[in-house]
Amino acid sequence: MGTTIIGLIVIAVVAIYLVFIYNRLVSLRNQFKNAFAQIDVQLQRRHDLIPNLVEAAKAYLVHEKSTLTQVMEARNNAVSAQKDAARDPGDGTKIQRLGGAENLLTKALANFYAVAENYPELKANETIQQLMEELSSTENRVSFARQAYNDGVMSYNIFREQFPNNILAGMFAFKETSQLELETPEARQAPKVAF
Repeated sequence: MGTTIIGLIVIAVVAIYLVFIYNRLVSLRNQFKNAFAQIDVQLQRRHDLIPNLVEAAKAYLVHEKSTLTQVMEARNNAVSAQKDAARDPGDGTKIQRLGGAENLLTKALANFYAVAENYPELKANETIQQLMEELSSTENRVSFARQAYNDGVMSYNIFREQFPNNILAGMFAFKETSQLELETPEARQAPKVAF
């Protein structure tokens, strides 16, 4: 009789521990998904500002149509990648595609800023200055949101990979996810806005 009680206590303790692991995995997964939602909000803001900036610059940059087209194409690709990643922020492939698309957008914006330097009347335009300032502010917000997301992914992946958590994670399909990284060192910096 005493052995049965001890056996039941051991089974209960193991069951409670397994429930704790499962609940912690769910909590960490939801935290990194929430962090991605914050990135999603800031990227949407960034993507919404760019068409306004391009429209305002069109009159000044009639000879630089290819630069404006490049910015808009990169923006559209980034929007597509953002929507795809937002459907499943746990899918590492989609997160990597988003990072690549945002990297291309950052490069296109850098080209735009370089071209804008050659147009003093564009640099003096109040609307352009305000849009550039908002875009720069948004870039900082994206950086902070990306950092929070990557911290959440790291915590989730570490907990998921620890023993015996990895056994339970495998049983319930808690997959590893990727951090949102940019491909080039230049892209790790916010675009320079200098007027």
